[in-house]
Amino acid sequence: MEQPIVRSSAGITLVGGGAARPEDLDESLAHAPCLVAADGGAGFVLSTGRMPEAVIGDMDSLRPEVRERLPRERLHPITEQDSTDFDKALRSVRAPLVLGVGFLGRRVDHQLANFNVLVRRAAQPCVLVGKRDVVLAAPRRISLELAPGSRVSLFPMASCAGRSVGLHWPIDGLEMTPAGVIGTSNRVAQGHEGLVELSFEGSGMLLILPRKALPAVIDALLPRA
Repeated sequence: MEQPIVRSSAGITLVGGGAARPEDLDESLAHAPCLVAADGGAGFVLSTGRMPEAVIGDMDSLRPEVRERLPRERLHPITEQDSTDFDKALRSVRAPLVLGVGFLGRRVDHQLANFNVLVRRAAQPCVLVGKRDVVLAAPRRISLELAPGSRVSLFPMASCAGRSVGLHWPIDGLEMTPAGVIGTSNRVAQGHEGLVELSFEGSGMLLILPRKALPAVIDALLPRA
């Protein structure tokens, strides 16, 4: 296993070069205060008046004027071209939770690559935070406090079956695959109170929820004191 470049017991906010909003960064840092940038994401971080603890990537998207403002010891180039900057950064950090800002909302091919990384690096819990959605690789079991009617979308990146409690359309008995049955636009059952419970027999399921569900996701992923 690779030695991490950054390790934090308080959670890491990882910033990419995609669509990012200051309010998303603010909320993420409130939950995960260690700030790390993936390559060109450093430009957005500096534009908010902050300095990242580290910048990780192949550095091909780091503009010269941004590089000049970064202390040399905070630059961690990984030059191989067989992986994305998100992959390079996520595999190089260790934390109870990583919140990714700037990895959704622009190029579709980049988003698909980021979803691929989420499921391949699922051992490191990570939630991508966008304007409308939050996306994570679902753990084998998860319980979420969600309001009745709230959207719950499931998209399999590999063949995956599971069970549910509290969904309008239960997933029990379904074998979901990328080219077959999927579970987008499900929702919390009306009149259902309490936790939505999901369990999966294998790995590879993406869980996609409304942006306002971020606090519920964090509560579900982090052990309570």
